[in-house]
Formats: sequence, structure tokens, C-alpha cells
Amino acid sequence: MTGDHTQTLQTQVNEALAQHKSLCIEGGGSKTFYGHAVEGTPLSTREHTGIINYEPTELVLTARAGTPLAEIEATLAAENQMLPFEPPHFGETATLGGAIACGLSGPRRPYAGAARDYVLGCRILTGKGDVLHFGGEVMKNVAGYDVTRLMTGALGTLGVLLDISLKVLPRPAAETTLQLSLSAEQAIETMNYWAGQPVPLSAACHDGESLYLRLSGATSAVAQAAKQIGGEQTPQAETFWHSVREHMHPFFEDERPLWRLSLSAGHPPLAIEGKTLLDWGGAQRWLVSSASPASIRHAVGTAGGHATWFRHHTANAEIFHPLPAPLQQLHQRLKQTFDPVGILNTGRMYSGI
Repeated sequence: MTGDHTQTLQTQVNEALAQHKSLCIEGGGSKTFYGHAVEGTPLSTREHTGIINYEPTELVLTARAGTPLAEIEATLAAENQMLPFEPPHFGETATLGGAIACGLSGPRRPYAGAARDYVLGCRILTGKGDVLHFGGEVMKNVAGYDVTRLMTGALGTLGVLLDISLKVLPRPAAETTLQLSLSAEQAIETMNYWAGQPVPLSAACHDGESLYLRLSGATSAVAQAAKQIGGEQTPQAETFWHSVREHMHPFFEDERPLWRLSLSAGHPPLAIEGKTLLDWGGAQRWLVSSASPASIRHAVGTAGGHATWFRHHTANAEIFHPLPAPLQQLHQRLKQTFDPVGILNTGRMYSGI
């Protein structure tokens, strides 16, 4: 039975707390590959579902964590609205809680904002068994530490997301995607040039062969920008961007380790063995490579970025980029504050966290 299962979840946490037993938070299971495997008793949010409140005129939606992303997007589409950060699903069972816990965003992220930028408030269940509420349903309503953003991307290591309030946006009146045949070096230069111009850019990707630029906004603005940029209009553009977001593009069919690199958008291509897909105007780079993790992280670190071993990693591998000692200590203090006994998804990100 679906609905509010806060009491059931709280009871399970309190029982695990009393017995010092670890819990593994489970939603739809579409992103279990992301991060380290967690050993523990399953704590499922799959029945904690339902849209609690949706005010199209206020551009705000509140839903329980187990609510399917597809249901939320369908509800928004009926009002010609959308989740601006385009969260990847990676499967039909994807839930709102999983999307926010992972903190992943799609191709629109550099131009519209990340998942954390649209979380207005949340209700969580801590590792101490407390139900806490942070934020609200407006953009600015509280002062102090922004715990809602802290929970976005924490992978459930600090608390169980129960309810989440999001700001949503209207769908653009017009949208088109332009395709230009450019090398990676030329694409990086072109993407950064147009990102600095007054054009309605909403996505920029280079798949190794062509540069794709998506324009979204008022019909006249999109038409004018398309004329300025040139190139060919891409048929079935929505399918293309969906394939990039959901890792269905042929690039992702390679079975070698998949890395997610974060670099400054204008940085030239790195000399690492493998093949690369540029997303987010060059700031997010997907790398398929058999090179050693140490060599990849050294190259990326030298360039001022960081690297996440996203898929096809080996057992006991370090998934996320190693943290400097001060940041490691900060993560540990936060874990101690929200989950002092360490029963919630401990080790999903880093050892002991």
C-alpha cells in the first residue's frame, strides 16, 4: 500500500539503532551501481510514495521520496512544466528520492542549474531516529546552514529522504538542436564561445564526431540564435539528448571502465588513453578507458579537476576522487552529527562515511 510510511521507516531505524545494525537504503534500485556497495538490512522507501502538493502557478511540487520520477514528470508535463535539471533515470524504476540522493543532473545543468539548486526543502529521517524538516516551499525562507543542499548528493549517508519540495519551471516555447562537424578541440572552443554570448543555450555536447548545441526559449530568440550559429538542425533531437542523459548513446556501449571527469569547461582534451564524450559545454567529460585509476586521477588532478569511477569498477576500488584531509574531516563530522552510530549507507561514498 502506498502513502505516508514515515512511522514504519522510523521504527526500522530505531530498531537498527538499538541493535547497532547497518541499513541499506533502497528506492527504485536504478542507481545501485553508483558508489560502493553497502552491506546491511534493506530499508525500502518504495511504498513511501505520492505527490503531496503541486501548485503549478507557484512552480512548486512536493512529493514523497519513493514517488517514481516518471509519475512526477508526467504530472508536470500535463501542466507544460518540467524538472529543469533533467535528472537521469537509468531505469524505469527511478524515484525522486534516488535522484536527489545521488544529486545527478542532465545536459541542461550548466545553463539552468543543478539538482541542488531546485530543492527548496526536505523532510528526513536521521540515523538517530529523528524526523527533521529543513527549508520550505519558497526559494528563500530561512537563514542558516542549507541542509537541503547538503542532503542532495549525500547518497543517503546522512539521512533517509522522506519528502522533497522542488521548484519547477515552464517548458520552453521553442527548442532546436544544431549539429556541427568539429574536432574535440574546436568543439570546446565553440561551446565556450557561445556560452558567453546572449543566446538561449540549454545543452552542449560533443560525441567524438559532432558538436550538438541545443537552444531553448522564446520562438524568435531560438530562431535568431540558430541563424547566428549555423550548422544543421538535428532530427529527433529529443531522442539524442535522452540517449546522452540516460547513457543509451552508442558511446556508452563500451564495456571498459566509465569515468566521469569534472574539469573547467575550456580545458583542452586530456592525453588519456580511451575515448571521450564532452557534456555540459566541456565541464563534464565521460571517459571510457582501460588506463589505471591512478594515472587518470593524476591527469585530471593536475588539470585542476576530479574523477569519479562511474561504472564497471573493480571490487574495493576507490569510486570517488580522494578528499583532502580537511574535507575528509568535515565529512566525518557531518556523519557524526546526523548518523553517529553509522547505520545509514555507511561506506557508500567513502570508508566510514
